Amino acid sequence: MTTWQGWHHFATTDPPAPPQPGQPPRSTEERLAYHSAFVTIRTPAITELATQTRTLMILGRHQQATARPSLIVTGPAAAGKTTALLHVGRACHLAHTRKTPTSPASAHPAVPVAYVLVPPSATAKTLITEFARYLGIPVTTRMTQTQITDAVCHTYITAGIQLVLIDEIHRLNPRTTTGAQTADLLKDLTERLPATFVYAGINVTDTPLFTGVRGAQLAGRATLINCGPLPARHGTRQPFTDVITDIENNLDLQQHKPGTLPRHTSYLHQRTAGRIGSLTRLIRQAAITAIHDGTERITKASLDAIRLDHLAETHHHPTPPR
Repeated sequence: MTTWQGWHHFATTDPPAPPQPGQPPRSTEERLAYHSAFVTIRTPAITELATQTRTLMILGRHQQATARPSLIVTGPAAAGKTTALLHVGRACHLAHTRKTPTSPASAHPAVPVAYVLVPPSATAKTLITEFARYLGIPVTTRMTQTQITDAVCHTYITAGIQLVLIDEIHRLNPRTTTGAQTADLLKDLTERLPATFVYAGINVTDTPLFTGVRGAQLAGRATLINCGPLPARHGTRQPFTDVITDIENNLDLQQHKPGTLPRHTSYLHQRTAGRIGSLTRLIRQAAITAIHDGTERITKASLDAIRLDHLAETHHHPTPPR
């Protein structure tokens, strides 16, 4: 998805569809593929990010003098940050293409969204090269960073990029010389491109990104969206249970009884430490196992048998035997 062709394919391909009442049963292979891809579960963070992004895009639409306000999605690993970023990016892409469909005479479709990964040990030149690669802008070894930046800004403006998604932003360290230059490049791009920037990274408030002069500039322009673990309870609401129910309602198993998984909310919260990525992976793996072994249902015993990612396992303390 870090090229326009890949992003366009992702954004315009119908997401996996849950089973619908009245439809004939799907084959085993179809159901395995469905649970492998699965639907995007709409979490509170996704809802907040979608609302904030839409608002800031309108707010910055006619702003000329300074950099437009931006967003930073932060949280621990496996908390659903990239999922939220991609969901909002796809929604923006589809909304724009519905509003301004490409003319049959046009050689190129609309390009409203860019998705860029910060490379490991990023320098300003390697990062701007990633921006260039997204739209297939030719870059030679002889080109300077300034020349590549000018080509990127010209092409992005011409293409009509409105939303720039930058993932793995925690890889930047403005305390180093190369990191400071890379942070300055991003600041320059936000001032030159008429687009809203949304960043995502692991626990960015604990990194050097928010310290020093450059960190103060970023913090002063960016709204923070916390994509942390979901609490079991929040006031009178039960957001983690709501997410479990949503996941269960989208399963495609022949013998699974609705309401089974929400009854194990406490166990699932302890097992995953409230991380959405770990939760969806656990349940999807259990569903695939249930299809393979023919049980066609998920139980606490079958969940216990699934080995989770190391991060979740290190936070999980097994229930003592009774």
